[in-house]
Amino acid sequence: MITRRQEEHSIKEKNRVRTMPRIQRTCAAILRNLVRAAALLTGGVLVFLVGYILIKGIPHLNWDLFAWEYNSTNVSLMPALINTLLMVLISVLISLPLGVGAAIYLVEYTGKGNKLVGLIRLTAETLTGIPSIVYGLFGMLFFVNWVNWKLSLLSGACTLAIMVLPTIMRTTEEALKSVPDSFREGSFGLGAGRLRTVFKIVLPSAVPGILAGVILAIGRIVGESAALIYTAGTVAEVPASLLDSARTLSVHMYVLSSEGLYINQTYATAVVLLVIVVGINTLSAFLARKISNKSIG
Repeated sequence: MITRRQEEHSIKEKNRVRTMPRIQRTCAAILRNLVRAAALLTGGVLVFLVGYILIKGIPHLNWDLFAWEYNSTNVSLMPALINTLLMVLISVLISLPLGVGAAIYLVEYTGKGNKLVGLIRLTAETLTGIPSIVYGLFGMLFFVNWVNWKLSLLSGACTLAIMVLPTIMRTTEEALKSVPDSFREGSFGLGAGRLRTVFKIVLPSAVPGILAGVILAIGRIVGESAALIYTAGTVAEVPASLLDSARTLSVHMYVLSSEGLYINQTYATAVVLLVIVVGINTLSAFLARKISNKSIG
C-alpha cells in the first residue's frame, strides 16, 4: 500500500526528471556563450595588438632602417635582423637534436612506470616555467664568466638552447605518443627493428607535432631579450665570429625604447619582427604539411 509520503516523493522525482533537460539546456547555453565570448575576446585582443603595431610602425618604415651599418642617424635594424637569424639557427641546431633524442628515448626505449622517466618529465616541466631572467643569470655565470666566452653570440645561443630544450622535448614526446601503436606493430611484424621503425615510421608521422614545438621554440628565441642582454650583449654589429657580441631584434627594440629617442623606429622594428614570426610559422606549417603528405603517400 502506497503511503502519502511515498506518493509525494514520487511526484517530486517526476518533477525533477521533467525539469532536468531544461536545466541542462540552460547550462549548455551559458557555457556555449561563455566559450564564444572567450574566443571573441582572445581574437579581439590579438587583432588589437597586431593592428596597433602595424598602424604605429608601418608609416615609419624606410630604407634607412635597412642600412647595412648601424649609426645614431639611421638606427638600422639590419645587423640586429641578421643576428636574430643567426641566433635562431644556432640555438635550434643545438636544442633540436637533444630534445628530439631525449623524447625518443623517453617514449620508445623506456617502459611504463619508469621512475627516471617521471623525474625527467617533472624536471622538464619545471624548467619550462622558469623565468627567462634566471636563464640569463645562469648563462652569464656559466658561459660568459666560467667558460670565458664573454658576451657573445655563442653564449646567447647556448643559453637560449637550454631555455627552449624542455619545450622541444615535451612537444616531441606528445607527438610521438600520438602515433598509433598499430604503426609500430605493423613495422615490427614486417621484420623491421626498433631503430628503423622509429626513424622510418614513427618520426615521419610525428613531424607536424615536432615542428609545432620548433615553432614555439623559435617564437621564444625571437622574442627573448632579458636573457640575451646578460649573455649576448647589445653591440649593434654583425659579429665576425661566434665569440663576438651581438644584438638581436628584441634587444634592439629594448635599447631604442629605453633611450627614448627612437620610439617611431621601435614600432617599425616591431613590424619587421611580427612579419618574421608570421613568415616562420607559415613556412613551418607548409613544410609540415608537405612532409606529412609525403610520409602518407
